[in-house]
Amino acid sequence: MNLTRDRARSIGWAAVLLTCFALLVALTFRVNAVKSQVRLTERRIVAIKQQNLFLETEFETRANQQQLRNLNDVEFGYSAPTAGQYLENERQLAALGKARGPDAPSPIRVASAQGSGPQGLGFPAMVSPLTGKPETAVSAEPGHKPVTAATLGERLGKVDAGEGRKP
Repeated sequence: MNLTRDRARSIGWAAVLLTCFALLVALTFRVNAVKSQVRLTERRIVAIKQQNLFLETEFETRANQQQLRNLNDVEFGYSAPTAGQYLENERQLAALGKARGPDAPSPIRVASAQGSGPQGLGFPAMVSPLTGKPETAVSAEPGHKPVTAATLGERLGKVDAGEGRKP
């Protein structure tokens, strides 16, 4: 078998085409592997961003809880419910109701509490932010007017007009 020049050239081109095809397949596999790595990295980035957002939310919530607890301690004086405040069954709940009079309209139901604070309400004494004294001590001073919406408006009007300021 004698190889002629044309036959050798055809075999050479076929070898070159086969080599190019093999390199194309290898390059395609390599590109797909890199794309897969990129997708996995993007998924990890998204997961880390979600975890970061979750941790930021958790931090803000815990900081807000601390702020709310401080506000509760200073301003409102709420306390956690005690065991005596829970009802065991529906009968106890029904016993809290009061009988209405014959001509009475539907009542507005509000909670009532027995306590040892001022006026027997169980709330802590109000403290004046200006004097730092309990409100009962301030109201006992001579010449003290109770603060109402009208007196507060008068005071604000004097401050706005420049009257209530000390030189």
